[in-house]
Amino acid sequence: MARSAGHPEAAPCPISPVVDIVFSRWTTPILWTLNEFGTQRFVELERRLADITPKVLTQRLRQLERDGLVGRVYHAEVPPRVEYEISELGRSLAPVFSTLTVWAQEHLDQVADARGDYDVAGKPKP
Repeated sequence: MARSAGHPEAAPCPISPVVDIVFSRWTTPILWTLNEFGTQRFVELERRLADITPKVLTQRLRQLERDGLVGRVYHAEVPPRVEYEISELGRSLAPVFSTLTVWAQEHLDQVADARGDYDVAGKPKP
């Protein structure tokens, strides 16, 4: 879409690719869980992420493995055992998770209040 002469093209947001990779619906909870609790089997992750379906968990784990954020360790035992662990690259996100945790603790009540105020006042008029 062309912009008018008075509105130069905006620079792309440098964190958009990170948001796309790390902050999808289930990716963040999976990475946070592996970072907090260490290596997990599939069923352990499923239990910790109670609302995720096995299909979605499988898809997200494969994508995270492809992106280099999670490692998959296959143990050739009877029965076979597979474990997932956060990689060093994934672990480099720990400070981000920590910062977001602090932000959530300090500000989510304010967000809830703002939503309540907005809902009571109604949507702004165009």
